[in-house]
Amino acid sequence: MTTVLNAVGRAISGLMIVILVLAGGAGVATAQEASSSQTAWRLLDYLSVDYAGAVKDGKVISPSEYAEMNEFAGQVRERIAGLPATKAQPDLLAKAESLQATIAAKQEPAVVSTKAHALANDLLAAYPTPLAPKRAPDLARGAALYAENCAACHGETGKADGPNAAGLDPPPIAFADAERARQRSVFGLYQVIQQGLDGTAMASYAHLPSDERWDLAFYVGRFAFSDAEAAAGEKIWNEDAAVRARFPDLQTLTQTTPAALATAVGETKARALTAYLRRHPEVVTRTGGGSLDVARQKLAASLKAYEAGDRKAAADLALAAYLDGFEPVEPSLGARDPALMRRIEGAMGDVRGAIGKAAPASEVRDQIERLDALFAAAGRALAPEKASKLSSFVGAFTILLREGLEALLIVVAMIAFLRKAERTDVLPYVHGGWIAALAAGGLTWAAATFFISISGASRELTEGFGSVIAAAVLISVGLWMHGKAQADAWQVYIREKLSHALSKQSAWFLFLLAFIVVYREVFETILFLTALSTQGGAGAVVGGITAASLVLAAIAWAMLRFSKRLPIGKFFEYSAILMAILAVVLAGKGVAGLQEAGLLDLHPLALPRVELLGFFPTIEGVAAQAMTIAILVGGFFWNQTSRRDDTEKTA
Repeated sequence: MTTVLNAVGRAISGLMIVILVLAGGAGVATAQEASSSQTAWRLLDYLSVDYAGAVKDGKVISPSEYAEMNEFAGQVRERIAGLPATKAQPDLLAKAESLQATIAAKQEPAVVSTKAHALANDLLAAYPTPLAPKRAPDLARGAALYAENCAACHGETGKADGPNAAGLDPPPIAFADAERARQRSVFGLYQVIQQGLDGTAMASYAHLPSDERWDLAFYVGRFAFSDAEAAAGEKIWNEDAAVRARFPDLQTLTQTTPAALATAVGETKARALTAYLRRHPEVVTRTGGGSLDVARQKLAASLKAYEAGDRKAAADLALAAYLDGFEPVEPSLGARDPALMRRIEGAMGDVRGAIGKAAPASEVRDQIERLDALFAAAGRALAPEKASKLSSFVGAFTILLREGLEALLIVVAMIAFLRKAERTDVLPYVHGGWIAALAAGGLTWAAATFFISISGASRELTEGFGSVIAAAVLISVGLWMHGKAQADAWQVYIREKLSHALSKQSAWFLFLLAFIVVYREVFETILFLTALSTQGGAGAVVGGITAASLVLAAIAWAMLRFSKRLPIGKFFEYSAILMAILAVVLAGKGVAGLQEAGLLDLHPLALPRVELLGFFPTIEGVAAQAMTIAILVGGFFWNQTSRRDDTEKTA
């Protein structure tokens, strides 16, 4: 096959090779991953509390405890190293090694505790795990479970004085120990209940349902705090709105230690609030958790409908969880943590895919539980204290650069092509297309700001249809360009033909392409930047937009300058290849948008998302991209065959 067709083949093959290579190295969330990360978290929680019993004033006061601390720190590093590779893993390993060095140096317990807690929080962010119950815990049920399973060792009041305690080595934990409880979150207690504690008589209670393990964890977590403190905590909770704002959901409550709360509100108030909230966790669920809670509630309802055998209702509720619950915060999360946003998008698609293929209810339940953990990470990322001028600047810069680059490549390629072909009389159509798109984007912003609320479905439909139409237009333009790509000796012939080929109808064709590709990106960029501007730092957002605009202008200038040096035949070849690749990318994005709007079915594949290439791992998306590739390869081959026949006739 000729040079051009080989180049196209290499480009498209390279596209697929990148996808397959990434697929081979992708870390898929598995039960083993969750177990390993949870065990590492539990060990860190244990280290943060028990190290004080091993070292004091730089000296070992218990050789056996100190040896255990070193062993646990080593296990933490090993378990983190064995987790699927992510961008966060090297940093986690470095922090684990730093913790090991800190323990080896016999530093103060406060230093070790701070490092262990920080690493545990980072671990949860990188490898999420369910952090809270689906309902408010039932402490009456927790009391019954404690009496049945725990009181014989830990004592009726949690003082480790039960009838079986005397014969245990090491002795059971005293839940009533105030200093120990100060460092322990409810989630930490839940983890120990679920997995047990190696080297002790504490067995795993994983056989209990998850809700009952949470009931037990909350009941145990109240022993170190008195009823009088709880009464004081109730008064604080009812009178102080700022305190209530600190606990928007059960995830926050289960993760917060009294020590961490004390740094914000003071020791006395922290003990009082902990005493009250661990006795009455139901008050937290009444405060509401915003849009993410809507997603949780609809997913819970979806699971209930699915378990009852109503697949259609389950699918509708899962779609509503995305459009009504996650979609409203997607722009803000995309500005703060785009990687997390993409993980949640993919996970919600997996839930719908599992429902669509009639997967076992246990599989759907596991996926929804993992989403709970991801929502918790999203809640932390969206917390007001995470906003800063730097994050606003970086968010605005990356959003505009990412969304603008795709449209820029297409528009600049068209401008360069028309200049190369000496058809500058058609340039006003292209310029009119992208200018009209910017104007339409401005009207969209005004409408969304002052008149209407753009729903999640509307957004996805706009992006989906825009991408599909743009892909279809790019296929036509790419094939047309490739058909006109001749050797340099044929330049005069090409210019003569172009005068007829670029009619007014074709010029409006280019107007339409410029409008669609630019408006699609403007539409999404406006939503993201509007969400970012509501978080404060308007000056930083403007600065990020300005910096990204300058970078895009520099890229456009470089492309136009480089295109002038290329022979016209080569320029046509390279432009056709660019159009072909972008058509494949947009085909994938278009199908994904229509799937997220619920217009197309969704059947996930066990492959990673490669958003840069428009690769969203579903059967429908892969089929659309494969069809696009087939059309392009067939068209390029037809052009090349026709060109060879014409050359032979001319000769």
